[in-house]
Amino acid sequence: MPKAVIVDDDARVAHNHRALVETVPGFEVAAVVHGAAAAMQAVRDHRPDLVLLDLFLPDGSGLSVLDGLRSAERDGTVPHVDVLVVSALRDAEYVRAALHGGALHYMVKPFAMTELRDRLERYAAARRRLAAMVEASQSDIDGVLGLLRPGSASAPPKGLSAATVRLVTEALRDADGDLSAAEVAERTGIARVTARRYLEHLCADDRAALRLRYGSGGRPEHRYHLVRA
Repeated sequence: MPKAVIVDDDARVAHNHRALVETVPGFEVAAVVHGAAAAMQAVRDHRPDLVLLDLFLPDGSGLSVLDGLRSAERDGTVPHVDVLVVSALRDAEYVRAALHGGALHYMVKPFAMTELRDRLERYAAARRRLAAMVEASQSDIDGVLGLLRPGSASAPPKGLSAATVRLVTEALRDADGDLSAAEVAERTGIARVTARRYLEHLCADDRAALRLRYGSGGRPEHRYHLVRA
């Protein structure tokens, strides 16, 4: 279960991010803090897997927090923690510094909450893939990096994320046969109801097809397979 610390100077934004994170299956919010010093202390106290880090903080830059975390990791005083930067700062120097400091991604505010949910679901899926690996092939590595840093694509309908469309498409493509929404959810790390929404979108776009499988009784099971990527 990924454990997260949320760092944002705006209490309302922090509250909204916490509410969103807590709805993502498997995630737990360990702490919500509003400053640089509090962020470092929260990581020491809670040892999270992920920090959602704003860069504009009242007592210092989020970049100094990122540097402090990496220094503490080298000293062995805290374990490694992944960082997702969420900031309104658009200057390229901040983006470069965050990525050089090891941030997984840099999300520019304001953004749709569905985009944040998508990043979290893909992060959880990447963690599961890494945990299951013993020896990684190039394809395995490319798959994990693709989850963490998805490329750009044309925008899907309102309320759906292009990155999650790709994630569900990849699950169908990699399957030996057709899949149910529950099986897609298990393979991708997203919720089953979310998986069904994306599968229905792919069917409406003629990229996937639905097959009904009838069992011994009750309602038929919906099964999906990829028609085109």
